[in-house]
Amino acid sequence: MLLGDEAIALGAIHAGLSGVYAYPGTPSTEITEFIQGNALARERGLHSRWSTNEKTAMEAALGMSFMGKRALVCMKHVGMNVCADPFVNSGMTGVNGGVVVLVADDPSMHSSQDEQDSRFYGKFAMVPTFEPSNQQEAYDMMAAAFDFSEQQKLPVLMRVTTRMAHSRAVVNVKTEARAENKMNYDAVAANWVLLPANARKRNDVVTAQQAQLEEAAVESAYNIYVEGHDCSLGIIASGIGFNYVNECFAEGSPYPILKISQYPLPRKLVRRMLAECQQVLIVEEGQPFIEDMVRGVAEMENVHGKLDGTLPRTGELTPDVVKQALDACTGKKSAAPADAQVSQHVVARPPALCQGCGHRDVYAALNEVLKEYDNARVFGDIGCYTLGFLPPFRAIHSCVDMGASITMAKGAADAGQWPAVAVIGDSTFTHSGMTGLLDAINENANITVIISDNLTTGMTGGQDSAGTNKFEAICRGLGLSDEHLKVVVPLPKNMPEITQIIRDEINYKGTSVIIPRRECMQTLQRHLKQKKAK
Repeated sequence: MLLGDEAIALGAIHAGLSGVYAYPGTPSTEITEFIQGNALARERGLHSRWSTNEKTAMEAALGMSFMGKRALVCMKHVGMNVCADPFVNSGMTGVNGGVVVLVADDPSMHSSQDEQDSRFYGKFAMVPTFEPSNQQEAYDMMAAAFDFSEQQKLPVLMRVTTRMAHSRAVVNVKTEARAENKMNYDAVAANWVLLPANARKRNDVVTAQQAQLEEAAVESAYNIYVEGHDCSLGIIASGIGFNYVNECFAEGSPYPILKISQYPLPRKLVRRMLAECQQVLIVEEGQPFIEDMVRGVAEMENVHGKLDGTLPRTGELTPDVVKQALDACTGKKSAAPADAQVSQHVVARPPALCQGCGHRDVYAALNEVLKEYDNARVFGDIGCYTLGFLPPFRAIHSCVDMGASITMAKGAADAGQWPAVAVIGDSTFTHSGMTGLLDAINENANITVIISDNLTTGMTGGQDSAGTNKFEAICRGLGLSDEHLKVVVPLPKNMPEITQIIRDEINYKGTSVIIPRRECMQTLQRHLKQKKAK
C-alpha cells in the first residue's frame, strides 16, 4: 500500500536512481523523505539531502546527468517557477544520464498560492511529459520515464496532482532493482555550453524531435483508446481524471475513452475520436491544457470541458463533478454533488500557529512595537509564519512568493515607506532571501529584517534547513555589520528585551537583521520522544 509519492520514489529507486534533488513543498515532500528512509537507497548511498532551493536542485541533477547517472528532481508547482531557468535550458542541453523532473500541482490550492498547471512548462521547454493516472502507473512510469529520457536525450517532466500524491493504493513492485548507471564521459561539451552558436544547433535538433516525441505518445502504452459502443459522446481524460471517469460507470463506460498520460498530445488519437464521436468531453485536472489544443483541430460546439463551463474552471475535479458533466453532455439530470450538500454543515477550521510556537512571540512583540508608528508595513513570506496574517495577530501585509519579503520591503523603502519590516523564516531565507538581503545591504536600505529561526523547515514537516546555525555568518558575509545583527530568544519572559531591540532597529536608518531563535514545537517534541526512547 503506497501513497502516490511513495510509489514514485520506489519506482525511481528501482529504476537505477543515483540521486534525488529537491526542496520540500506539499504535495511533493514525501518522495524525498521516502528515499531518505529507504534501506536500498541507504545501502547504495544514493544522494538524498535537501537542496537549498529548486533551482539549485535542478542544476545539481543536471550535473549528475552530465556524468551519466540518473537523477530525480522533485518540487511542488510553484517551485517550477524557481527552477524555470535551468529547466527550460535543460531542453537545449539535453541529458546524458536520465533526468526526471517530478512536479506536484495543487488544484484547489490546499497549501499553495495558485493553481498553476505545470504541463505548460513541458510544452514550453519542448520536453516530453508523463502524467500517471494511478499509483501503479506512477511506480511503473518512473522506469519508463528514465529510459525514455536516455533514449531521446531529453529530460522528462512528470506531473501529478495532490490527490494522486496523497492517496494510497496497492502497487505491484519489482523484486529486484536495476543497477545504477556507471559514470561516463559521454556528454558532448558543445551541447552543454549554451553559447548562441551551440544553442542554435541544439534548438534545431530539439525542434526536429517533436514529431518523433508525438509519434511516441501515439504508440505509448500509457495513452489508451478504449472502445465504446455509444459514439454520441467521446471522453478524453488525463491523469487522475481518468480514474474519476471510470468511477462514474459501474459496469464500464458505454462511450469511447481516450486516456492521455504521455505528451506531446497524440493528435492522431484525438482526430480518431473527433471523427467517431458526435461530441467530446475533456476531463483534465488543472487548466484546460488538452482542451485548448483539441479545440485547434475540432468544431468548437462539439468540444466540452472547462472552457465552455461544462466542468468548473477552478478547483479540483471529483467523481461527482465529472458525473454532472457527463450527464450534461448526455441530457441526463443529475443531483448536486454529495460534497456540496454536506459542506454547509461542516464547521470551518482555519489553520493556526501551534500553541507555544516561537513565531507567536515574534508577532506579539512586533505588533506591540508597531502600534507606536503610523502606517507601518510588514512584508511576509512563505512558511508557517504566513499564518500571522490571520487572527489574532493580523501582523503581515503581503506574502507573494519564496523570498519576496526582503525585496518587497526594500522596494517599499525605496518608495519612501517607513517602517518597512520583512519577516522571513530560516529555510526560506536560505532558499531565496539571501540575494534580496545582499541588495538591501549594498544600498543600506532602510528596512528591518526578522529571520524567524525555528531550526527547521517547519511548514512541510520538519526537514533539515540548509542554513541552520549559519545565519549570523551568512549575514556578516553579505556585509551586514555586527552592530545591527541581533539574536534573541522569543519567549514571553524576554518580551521587554525583544520589543526594545525591534524598536531600536526600526529607528536605525539602514539595514538591520534580528534573528529570533527557538526550536519548532513539533520538532522539539519529536526530539524529546527520541531522546526518551534512547
